[in-house]
This record gives sequence, C-alpha cells and structure tokens, in this order.
Amino acid sequence: MFGDHLAGSALQARRRAIVKTLCYRLIMVLVTVTVAWAVVGDVSDAVNIGIVANVVKTGTYYLYERTWDRISWGVSASTSG
Repeated sequence: MFGDHLAGSALQARRRAIVKTLCYRLIMVLVTVTVAWAVVGDVSDAVNIGIVANVVKTGTYYLYERTWDRISWGVSASTSG
C-alpha cells in the first residue's frame, strides 16, 4: 500500500508531486490571504501578499518534495508486509 507509489514511473511520481503541490498551495493561498487581510485590513494588499508569498512557496515546496523523492532514508525497499 505505502510502497505502491515507489513502483510507478518517474513521470507519474513527478505528476503526483505537481498535483499535490498545486492542491496544497491553493489551500495555503486562501490561508495566507485571510491572515494578511486580518493583519493589513485591505483585501487588495492581502491578495497581493497571498499570491507573491505562495508563488515562491510553491516552487520551494516542489523542490523540497523532489529532493525527498531521491532520499531513500526511511523508505522500505520491500512492497510486501
């Protein structure tokens, strides 16, 4: 079950990482905009803060995920239990 993703192709793993990244970042954009709006009190400024912060974070999160995909520490080589 947990090792199944390791058996897929690199392209599938990359696509999965991209989809995970985009879904997570969408949620984080909403959180960031909400917090920024509460702090600065201006919707336009809050949206700008949310977009800029999350564009940067999206790229760094994707690189972080891809880096961990290359690290075998903590991943079982066996798919059977």
